[in-house]
Amino acid sequence: MRHSSSEPAGAESADLALAREGNDAAFSRLVEPLRGELHAHCYRMLGSIHDADDALQDALLRAWRGLTRFEGRSSLRSWLYTVATRTCLDLIVIRGKRALPVDLGPASERAAVGDMPVTDVAWLGPYPDADLTGGPADPDARYEQREAVELAFVAALQHLPGNQRAALLMFEVLGFSAAEIAGMMDTSTTSVNSALARARRVVAEKVPSPTQQETLRRLGDTRLQRIVAGYSTALERGDVGALVALLTEDVTWSMPPLPHWYRGLLAVTDFAARLPLTTCGSWRHLDVSANGQPAVASYLRRDGAPDHFAWSINVLTLRGELIAEVTSFIGPDHFESFGLPASLP
Repeated sequence: MRHSSSEPAGAESADLALAREGNDAAFSRLVEPLRGELHAHCYRMLGSIHDADDALQDALLRAWRGLTRFEGRSSLRSWLYTVATRTCLDLIVIRGKRALPVDLGPASERAAVGDMPVTDVAWLGPYPDADLTGGPADPDARYEQREAVELAFVAALQHLPGNQRAALLMFEVLGFSAAEIAGMMDTSTTSVNSALARARRVVAEKVPSPTQQETLRRLGDTRLQRIVAGYSTALERGDVGALVALLTEDVTWSMPPLPHWYRGLLAVTDFAARLPLTTCGSWRHLDVSANGQPAVASYLRRDGAPDHFAWSINVLTLRGELIAEVTSFIGPDHFESFGLPASLP
């Protein structure tokens, strides 16, 4: 078994008995140490922090109401993951998969002036990763916790049916065995292994190597800070040349919920020169971390406005010492999840 079950002991056993009798404080003590990792699991399944919030709240409510049915044949953690995964699968049926602009159509060769948000698409969203650890959730897990929220990985998951998504995450990210997953998903081990094989093929096609975690370790903090600072400074100064010097030849730039996206230096240079650097107003930036990657929170001040207002969370994907992808998640609703202010002076 990759992931052994264990009986609750000590204080956990006492709290479990109290929780089964309806003591909500005891239940809170049981689930609080697991809340962060369960939330990250829901995000990986759903591709949206807001959906993850809803799913976790619903899952914990289901667990609270169904705690008397927990017989202790697996660990409480395993049981909670079962409830959370089934809750996410239900939500996937209702809300469908999340997308990025690259999923909708080919890249634009020139800046799309007047590009308007598309509101009938469920967009992938960024994830604040401050509470995630750097290592794996379990010794048998293939992916580190931060690797498993990287944009490319979460975006690839959205191309999988719910059962394949769940099987891959529980096996490769959480370290559960195929037999355990079969029990959790009420299916056969053969079906789980088949789902894993199909899911691995899709992820292998869509997720580049090396991972961002490997790239960041090779760069080190000093060089990483220089790259991020250079990006922010170029935007604030409206310096297209300085920005382009930081980008790979095949760089991509997308801005959900805007549908157009750009690939290559010519297209990105045209976009940067005609729109965000020179015509929008003035910018301020705060460094953050999102999806296990360096990110910058952009605040925009329109001409004549007294303050800079929350505009976008820009997640940077690096290749070596250059930026290979910028994903600008536009909208002030992203900022609250990162604990960021709505405006800056």
